[in-house]
Amino acid sequence: MSIAIIDYGMGNLRSVQKALEHLGYETVVTSNPDEIVSSDKVVFPGVGAFGDCMKNLENLGLINTINEVINLGKPFLGICLGLQSLFSESDESQIYKGLDVILGKVERFPEGLKIPHMGWNQVVFTEKGRTCPILKGIEEGTFFYFVHSYFVHPSDKSCVALESEYGDLFTAMIWKDNIFALQFHPEKSQKQGLKLLDNFGKL
Repeated sequence: MSIAIIDYGMGNLRSVQKALEHLGYETVVTSNPDEIVSSDKVVFPGVGAFGDCMKNLENLGLINTINEVINLGKPFLGICLGLQSLFSESDESQIYKGLDVILGKVERFPEGLKIPHMGWNQVVFTEKGRTCPILKGIEEGTFFYFVHSYFVHPSDKSCVALESEYGDLFTAMIWKDNIFALQFHPEKSQKQGLKLLDNFGKL
Protein backbone atom coordinates (compact mmCIF):
# COMPACT_ATOMS: atom_id res chain seq x y z
CA MET A 1 0.00 0.00 0.00
CA SER A 2 1.64 3.26 -1.12
CA ILE A 3 0.47 6.86 -0.79
CA ALA A 4 1.87 9.49 -3.16
CA ILE A 5 2.04 13.04 -1.86
CA ILE A 6 2.05 15.45 -4.81
CA ASP A 7 5.04 17.80 -4.77
CA TYR A 8 4.34 20.84 -6.95
CA GLY A 9 6.83 23.18 -5.27
CA MET A 10 4.42 24.50 -2.63
CA GLY A 11 2.74 23.28 0.52
CA ASN A 12 3.38 21.61 3.84
CA LEU A 13 4.48 18.32 2.33
CA ARG A 14 6.76 17.12 5.11
CA SER A 15 4.20 17.56 7.89
CA VAL A 16 1.63 15.54 5.92
CA GLN A 17 4.22 12.88 5.18
CA LYS A 18 5.28 12.66 8.83
CA ALA A 19 1.67 12.27 9.97
CA LEU A 20 1.02 9.42 7.51
CA GLU A 21 4.31 7.71 8.33
CA HIS A 22 3.52 8.01 12.05
CA LEU A 23 0.37 6.02 11.28
CA GLY A 24 2.46 3.35 9.55
CA TYR A 25 1.82 4.15 5.89
CA GLU A 26 4.42 4.02 3.14
CA THR A 27 4.63 7.39 1.41
CA VAL A 28 6.52 9.06 -1.39
CA VAL A 29 6.72 12.81 -1.98
CA THR A 30 6.96 13.19 -5.73
CA SER A 31 6.26 15.27 -8.82
CA ASN A 32 6.82 12.24 -11.09
CA PRO A 33 3.56 11.50 -12.95
CA ASP A 34 4.35 7.77 -13.21
CA GLU A 35 4.94 7.45 -9.47
CA ILE A 36 1.74 9.33 -8.71
CA VAL A 37 -0.42 7.29 -11.10
CA SER A 38 1.04 3.95 -9.96
CA SER A 39 0.44 4.65 -6.25
CA ASP A 40 -2.56 3.20 -4.42
CA LYS A 41 -3.73 6.55 -3.04
CA VAL A 42 -2.86 10.20 -3.63
CA VAL A 43 -2.69 13.18 -1.28
CA PHE A 44 -2.64 16.71 -2.68
CA PRO A 45 -1.74 19.19 0.09
CA GLY A 46 -1.44 22.89 -0.49
CA VAL A 47 -0.51 26.21 1.04
CA GLY A 48 -0.14 29.45 -0.88
CA ALA A 49 -1.76 31.30 -3.76
CA PHE A 50 -4.23 29.68 -6.14
CA GLY A 51 -2.62 31.10 -9.30
CA ASP A 52 0.87 29.97 -8.32
CA CYS A 53 -0.46 26.51 -7.57
CA MET A 54 -2.11 26.14 -10.97
CA LYS A 55 0.92 27.57 -12.75
CA ASN A 56 3.23 25.05 -11.06
CA LEU A 57 0.89 22.15 -11.78
CA GLU A 58 0.80 23.19 -15.44
CA ASN A 59 4.58 23.59 -15.69
CA LEU A 60 5.16 20.18 -14.11
CA GLY A 61 2.61 18.45 -16.31
CA LEU A 62 0.58 17.41 -13.29
CA ILE A 63 -2.87 18.63 -14.33
CA ASN A 64 -3.43 15.61 -16.57
CA THR A 65 -1.89 13.38 -13.89
CA ILE A 66 -4.39 14.52 -11.25
CA ASN A 67 -7.28 14.04 -13.67
CA GLU A 68 -5.99 10.56 -14.55
CA VAL A 69 -5.71 9.53 -10.88
CA ILE A 70 -9.26 10.72 -10.20
CA ASN A 71 -10.64 9.04 -13.34
CA LEU A 72 -8.95 5.77 -12.34
CA GLY A 73 -10.94 5.86 -9.11
CA LYS A 74 -7.95 5.97 -6.77
CA PRO A 75 -8.69 7.48 -3.34
CA PHE A 76 -7.70 11.15 -3.59
CA LEU A 77 -7.32 13.50 -0.62
CA GLY A 78 -7.02 17.26 -1.18
CA ILE A 79 -5.98 19.50 1.71
CA CYS A 80 -6.58 23.28 1.91
CA LEU A 81 -5.36 24.64 -1.44
CA GLY A 82 -5.60 21.04 -2.62
CA LEU A 83 -9.35 21.39 -2.10
CA GLN A 84 -9.65 24.82 -3.70
CA SER A 85 -7.71 23.89 -6.83
CA LEU A 86 -10.28 21.18 -7.64
CA PHE A 87 -12.86 23.90 -8.35
CA SER A 88 -13.58 25.72 -11.59
CA GLU A 89 -12.19 29.15 -10.70
CA SER A 90 -11.08 31.38 -7.84
CA ASP A 91 -11.46 35.05 -6.93
CA GLU A 92 -7.73 34.91 -6.13
CA SER A 93 -6.64 34.44 -9.75
CA GLN A 94 -8.11 35.90 -12.92
CA ILE A 95 -5.40 34.32 -15.09
CA TYR A 96 -5.40 30.69 -13.99
CA LYS A 97 -8.52 28.55 -13.83
CA GLY A 98 -8.90 25.59 -11.50
CA LEU A 99 -8.94 21.89 -12.33
CA ASP A 100 -12.74 22.06 -12.81
CA VAL A 101 -13.18 18.63 -11.22
CA ILE A 102 -15.79 20.08 -8.88
CA LEU A 103 -18.05 22.72 -10.41
CA GLY A 104 -18.09 25.93 -8.42
CA LYS A 105 -16.02 28.89 -7.31
CA VAL A 106 -13.50 29.77 -4.63
CA GLU A 107 -14.48 33.02 -2.91
CA ARG A 108 -12.74 35.36 -0.47
CA PHE A 109 -14.19 35.82 2.99
CA PRO A 110 -16.15 39.09 3.12
CA GLU A 111 -14.82 42.34 4.58
CA GLY A 112 -15.31 42.74 8.29
CA LEU A 113 -13.85 39.34 9.12
CA LYS A 114 -10.25 38.91 10.23
CA ILE A 115 -8.35 37.36 7.33
CA PRO A 116 -6.87 34.83 7.19
CA HIS A 117 -9.27 32.73 9.19
CA MET A 118 -6.79 30.94 11.42
CA GLY A 119 -7.27 28.55 14.32
CA TRP A 120 -9.53 25.81 15.64
CA ASN A 121 -13.11 25.63 14.38
CA GLN A 122 -15.90 23.15 14.98
CA VAL A 123 -17.31 21.19 12.07
CA VAL A 124 -20.94 20.34 11.40
CA PHE A 125 -21.87 17.13 9.57
CA THR A 126 -24.21 17.16 6.60
CA GLU A 127 -26.29 14.06 5.88
CA LYS A 128 -23.65 13.04 3.33
CA GLY A 129 -20.90 13.54 5.88
CA ARG A 130 -22.51 11.06 8.27
CA THR A 131 -21.89 8.28 5.74
CA CYS A 132 -18.39 9.38 4.68
CA PRO A 133 -15.83 6.59 5.27
CA ILE A 134 -12.93 8.86 6.24
CA LEU A 135 -15.08 10.52 8.92
CA LYS A 136 -15.82 7.23 10.67
CA GLY A 137 -15.34 7.63 14.43
CA ILE A 138 -15.19 11.43 14.27
CA GLU A 139 -17.88 13.15 16.30
CA GLU A 140 -20.15 16.07 15.50
CA GLY A 141 -18.61 19.29 16.81
CA THR A 142 -15.02 18.11 16.50
CA PHE A 143 -12.49 20.93 16.19
CA PHE A 144 -10.05 21.02 13.28
CA TYR A 145 -7.29 23.51 12.47
CA PHE A 146 -7.91 26.01 9.66
CA VAL A 147 -5.67 28.57 7.93
CA HIS A 148 -7.30 30.21 4.89
CA SER A 149 -8.55 33.45 3.38
CA TYR A 150 -10.79 31.83 0.74
CA PHE A 151 -13.52 29.20 0.88
CA VAL A 152 -15.14 26.95 -1.72
CA HIS A 153 -18.67 27.40 -3.02
CA PRO A 154 -19.72 24.24 -4.89
CA SER A 155 -22.48 24.57 -7.49
CA ASP A 156 -23.94 21.27 -6.31
CA LYS A 157 -24.20 21.24 -2.52
CA SER A 158 -24.74 17.48 -2.45
CA CYS A 159 -20.95 16.97 -2.38
CA VAL A 160 -20.59 18.86 0.93
CA ALA A 161 -19.70 16.53 3.83
CA LEU A 162 -18.72 19.05 6.53
CA GLU A 163 -19.42 22.70 7.18
CA SER A 164 -17.96 25.18 9.63
CA GLU A 165 -18.78 28.75 10.60
CA TYR A 166 -16.78 31.92 10.16
CA GLY A 167 -19.17 34.83 9.79
CA ASP A 168 -21.47 32.36 8.04
CA LEU A 169 -21.45 28.65 7.28
CA PHE A 170 -18.83 27.61 4.74
CA THR A 171 -17.83 24.29 3.20
CA ALA A 172 -15.17 22.54 5.29
CA MET A 173 -15.07 19.27 3.35
CA ILE A 174 -16.38 17.78 0.14
CA TRP A 175 -16.78 14.13 -0.82
CA LYS A 176 -17.57 13.02 -4.35
CA ASP A 177 -16.96 9.38 -5.30
CA ASN A 178 -13.23 8.78 -4.71
CA ILE A 179 -12.49 12.46 -4.03
CA PHE A 180 -12.18 13.63 -0.44
CA ALA A 181 -11.05 17.23 0.07
CA LEU A 182 -10.67 19.30 3.22
CA GLN A 183 -10.39 23.02 3.90
CA PHE A 184 -8.73 22.31 7.27
CA HIS A 185 -5.35 20.70 7.97
CA PRO A 186 -5.69 17.19 9.42
CA GLU A 187 -1.91 16.95 9.92
CA LYS A 188 -2.17 19.94 12.31
CA SER A 189 -5.38 18.77 14.01
CA GLN A 190 -3.91 16.37 16.55
CA LYS A 191 -5.80 13.17 17.44
CA GLN A 192 -8.89 13.73 15.31
CA GLY A 193 -6.82 14.78 12.30
CA LEU A 194 -4.74 11.62 12.60
CA LYS A 195 -7.94 9.58 12.87
CA LEU A 196 -9.17 11.07 9.59
CA LEU A 197 -5.84 10.38 7.85
CA ASP A 198 -5.86 6.82 9.18
CA ASN A 199 -9.38 6.30 7.84
CA PHE A 200 -8.16 7.51 4.45
CA GLY A 201 -5.16 5.19 4.60
CA LYS A 202 -7.42 2.23 5.35
CA LEU A 203 -9.75 2.80 2.37
